[in-house]
Amino acid sequence: MVKIVWTDSAILDLEAIGEYIAKDSIRYAEITISQLFEAVDILENYPKSGVIVPEFNNKKIRQLIRGSYRIVYLIVDDFRVDILTVHNCARLLSNTKPFKAEE
Repeated sequence: MVKIVWTDSAILDLEAIGEYIAKDSIRYAEITISQLFEAVDILENYPKSGVIVPEFNNKKIRQLIRGSYRIVYLIVDDFRVDILTVHNCARLLSNTKPFKAEE
């Protein structure tokens, strides 16, 4: 089984998403954050289940799409996956983000 590690940046992304949604509905914010957090559970057994992020074209940087959000992660090795960011699908990721991985 693969260990899932949430980076500080990804946690901050979740907090920002929650705060934004909570302006309209605290309950919906709680549900959304919970669903995003739980969505990565599949990676424990299937780390390659996400698709390669087109902006990076690197087989180690993948994403899960959940609702309006992209959960971008890095396959560090056979035993660890790092969640890098949670990003709105309407926006492109910048390839200057500090999570480029070696091929």
